[in-house]
Amino acid sequence: MAIHGAWILITLMSIWCVESKYMVYNTTSKIVPGKLNVHLVAHTHDDVGWLKTVDQYYVGSNNSIQGACVQNVLDSIVPALLADKNRKFIYAFFQRWWRDQSETVQEIVKQLINSGQLELINGGMCMHDEAAPHYVDMIDQTTLGHRFIKQEFNITPRIGWQIDPFGHSAVQGYLLSAEVGFDSLFFGRIDYQDRAKRKDEKSLEVVWRGSKSLGSSAQIFAGAFPENYEPPSNFYYEVDDDSPIVQDNMELFDYNVPERVNEFVAAALSQDGRVNALYSTPSIYTDAKYATNEAWPLKTGDYFPYADRINAYWTGYFTSRPALKGYVRTMSGYYLAARQLEFFKGKSKAGLNTDYLADALALAQHHDAVSGTSKQHVANDYAKRLSIGYEKCPLLNISYCPASEVDLSNGKNLVVVVYNSLGWKREEVIRIPVIDENVIVKDHGGNEIKSQLLPFQKASLDLRNYYSMAYLGKSPSVTPKYWLAFSASAPPLGLNTYFISSDKRKETTIAAPSKYHVAYGSKGKKDVIKVGPGNLKLVYSANQPKLIGYVSSKKMIKESVRQSYSFYAGATDIQQASGAYIFRPNGTYSTKPDDQITRVYKEKEYAEFEFTVGPIPINDGIGKEVVTQISTPMKTNRTFYTDSSGRDFLERIRDYRNDWTLDVNQPIAGNYYPINLGMYMKDDNKELSVLVDRSVGGASIKDGQLELMLHRRLLRDDGRGVAEALNETVCVLNKCSGLTIVGKYYLRIDPLREGAKWRRSFGQEIYSPFLLAFTEQGGDELTNSHVSSFSGMDPSYVLPDNVAMITLEELDDGKVLLRFAHLYEVGEDKDLSVMARVQLKKVFAHKKINKVTEMSLSANQGRTEMEKKRLVWKVEGSSEESPKVVRGGPVDPATLVVELAPMEIRTFVIELE
Repeated sequence: MAIHGAWILITLMSIWCVESKYMVYNTTSKIVPGKLNVHLVAHTHDDVGWLKTVDQYYVGSNNSIQGACVQNVLDSIVPALLADKNRKFIYAFFQRWWRDQSETVQEIVKQLINSGQLELINGGMCMHDEAAPHYVDMIDQTTLGHRFIKQEFNITPRIGWQIDPFGHSAVQGYLLSAEVGFDSLFFGRIDYQDRAKRKDEKSLEVVWRGSKSLGSSAQIFAGAFPENYEPPSNFYYEVDDDSPIVQDNMELFDYNVPERVNEFVAAALSQDGRVNALYSTPSIYTDAKYATNEAWPLKTGDYFPYADRINAYWTGYFTSRPALKGYVRTMSGYYLAARQLEFFKGKSKAGLNTDYLADALALAQHHDAVSGTSKQHVANDYAKRLSIGYEKCPLLNISYCPASEVDLSNGKNLVVVVYNSLGWKREEVIRIPVIDENVIVKDHGGNEIKSQLLPFQKASLDLRNYYSMAYLGKSPSVTPKYWLAFSASAPPLGLNTYFISSDKRKETTIAAPSKYHVAYGSKGKKDVIKVGPGNLKLVYSANQPKLIGYVSSKKMIKESVRQSYSFYAGATDIQQASGAYIFRPNGTYSTKPDDQITRVYKEKEYAEFEFTVGPIPINDGIGKEVVTQISTPMKTNRTFYTDSSGRDFLERIRDYRNDWTLDVNQPIAGNYYPINLGMYMKDDNKELSVLVDRSVGGASIKDGQLELMLHRRLLRDDGRGVAEALNETVCVLNKCSGLTIVGKYYLRIDPLREGAKWRRSFGQEIYSPFLLAFTEQGGDELTNSHVSSFSGMDPSYVLPDNVAMITLEELDDGKVLLRFAHLYEVGEDKDLSVMARVQLKKVFAHKKINKVTEMSLSANQGRTEMEKKRLVWKVEGSSEESPKVVRGGPVDPATLVVELAPMEIRTFVIELE
C-alpha cells in the first residue's frame, strides 16, 4: 500500500550515506551472544501501482500525487553496498530495472547477490494480495518471478515477504511459502487485538500450519511485525520525513550521536541487556532463530479478517471494484486455457503468444490491484494491461472472435468453436446473442442440436448500448433479439464445433433444453411459481415474486429458502468512514437488483442467479454497499465455512476467533471473510452451498443465513492512504453514472456431507468455463479450415474426478511445465478424498515422454533438493513427531503414474521427444 519501509526486527528505508569523515563505526554484521541482537533490515516497499501507475512509480512521474521514483531507489543501492561490505539490502522485485542496466552494473549486482549483501526475497512479479487472488494466479505470478531470478542469478529465494497485504490466507502460509521452498515468512498486518495479545505473550513468531490435509509437511516459520512494517518513531528516513538525521561531526553544535544511539536502544529494548545492532537480512535472522533450537507456538487457520484499530475492519476490499475482480478472474481462466492451446500448437517465439497476458495478469494480483484499493486511474491501467494481453493472446489455432450477431439470411453459417480446458468431458448450456429467430444449431456431424430462444430483456439491451457508447464511442450496429441457448459438449482438453444457420422453415421454439430452465414458470394453485424442468424446483411467490422454497425430489430435500437484496449505508463520520479498504456499515435497508434472472440446471441440480446491480444511487448523499442474502430456518449455531484462496475451506464462527477472545465492536464487518470459490453452512441433515464467479466478501450474520456483498459505491475516503472515494462511474457525453455490475452466483442444497462434490467439481467449471470462438463460413458444407473436433489427451482417458490440471505450458526451452491439483481435503468426501492417480502416458498420448522431473511449486528447484535443505521447525507441546502426512510417491519412469494425496499440488518439468 505504500512506497516506503522499515521494521524493528528492525527494517530501515533505502536512503544511504557514504562513509563518515568524522567517526569510525563498527559495522561488522555478527551476532554477539549475551546481548540483544537487533537485526537491521534495509529494504524498500515499492508498490507496482497504488496511487500512481506502475510506470509512473518506476520513472518518478506524476509526483504531485506521491513523490516516489523506484529506479532512483534501486540506482542508489549499488554504490551504497559497495561503500561498506557489511551493509545488506533486500528487494522483492526488480526485473524492469535489471533489464535497463549495463553489463558492468549487472555483473556488480550479481557479485552483491552472491556475497549475500543483496538478497532477493519473495521473488514474485509482485507482492500479491491474499484475499482476492485465486490460488492458481498466486502460483503463476510467483512462478514467473522465480523463473526470472533462477535464469538470471541461479538462485532460489528462501524467504516469504508479505509485509503489506491486508490480512493473510492459509494458502499463503502452506502453499505459497512452504511448498515453494521458503524457510520463513514475514508479514506486517494482523488484527490489532491479535497483535496486542501476541506481543504480550511474545508469540508474534509461530510455526504456521495452514492446511489440515498437509499438516506438518507444509508448515512454515512465520513472524508478524510488532508494528506493521513501520520503523521506530523518529527513525523514518523517507525522502521528505522529519526524523532527525545522525549528525556525527563533533565540531558542529547539532552533533547528536549519543542522543540518536540512546533513542535507538530505547526503541529496541523490551528487556534488560546490552544491544548489538547488525546489518542483516531476513535469511540471517531466520538462521539465527533456527540456531536457538527452540520450539515455537503453533498457528493454524489464517489471519482474516484484519482490523488495525477499533471500528476499522479491512473487509470492504473483499468486494471493492467488482468489475476489475471479475475481469481478472475471466482472464485467469482464459490464460490457463490459452497456454494449453499454445502447447498443442507450439509456442511462437516472435509472433503472438501468452507472455504479455502472463505479465499483465501477474501485475493484477498485486495487493493494490485485484484488491480494488488503488486510485481509479491506476485501476484503469491494470484493466488496460489485461486488455492488451488478451488481444496479444488470441485462441491461436482455433479462430478469430467477431461478434456472433451476424446476419445469416444470406446463407452463411456462424461457426462456434467450444474449447474445454478441464481434464474431464463436460456438457453445459451456452448462450450467445442472435438477431434472427429462425435459426438451427448443428454439430460438426450435421446433426441438429436442440436449442431455445430467450428474449433479450430491455434492461440488458440498454446496458449494452450505454457501455458500448462509453467505451467504444458508438452504439452497436445491430440489436440482438434473443439469446440462443443450446447444450454443447467438449472432450477433455479439447474442442467441438457447432454451426448456426438460418432456417425459414423452422418455427421458433420455446421448449427448454433438457438441462436448462429459465425463471419463467406457470402459476400454481397456491399462488406460487415453480421453476425447473427436472428433479430440482425453485418455488417463487407469484405475488412478489420472491424465492421462497427449494425442492429436490431426487435428494429428498424440501427447504424454505428466501433470497433477498439489501444494502448497508456506508458510515461517513470523521473517525472512521467506510471506503475502499474499510467496511463500516451504518444501518441496513432492503432493496432489489435492477434485474435478475434465475436458471435451474437439471442434471447438476443447481440454481444460477444472474444479477444486475447499479448504478447505485447516491443522490441522497449516502454511499451504499449492496448485498444478497440466502435465508433458511437451518440451525447453524453461528458456524459457516469459507474458502481460502479457492482451496481449503475454513470454519468460521460468528463473533469468535480461535487465537484470542474477541472484543466485538463491529458485528457485521468483523464477521466478513474473503470468498474466492464459495461458502457453505450446514445443520444436522443438510448443507447449503453458494459459489461465486469472482472474489467477493461474505458472511453469516444470522443463523441459517449466508450473505454476499456484490457491489460498493462510497462517497468518503477511509483514511488509509488512497485519498479517494470508491466511487466508480461511467461517462457518456460528459454525463456520468455509477458503474453497473452484472454477475452470477450459484446455489445448491445437499444432504449432509454430500455437498463437497458439487462445490469442487462445479467450482472448477466456474473457474474454467467453456471458451467460445466465432467465425463465418459459406452455407452449404459444414467444413472449415480448422479441425472441427479435437482432444489433447488419449480419447478414451479422462482425469480422475478429484484432480484438475492447473498448468500445461510450453517453456522457452521447449520443455513442458505441468501441474496437477487434488481438489479435495482429507475427510471432505467419502469417495473423492482419497489418493488419486494420473497416467501421464495418456495425458500426453500424442507425444513420447523422455524425462519427468518433479519440481517445487514455483518450478525453480527440484522437489527432492528443496526437501533436503528445508529447515524443520519445532512446535511447542509436540513431544513426539507429528502424525505422518500421506503424500503421493515418486513417479516411476516406467509406468509414469502421478499420485496425488488430498489437497496436494504436484509440479513437473517434462521433456518430450
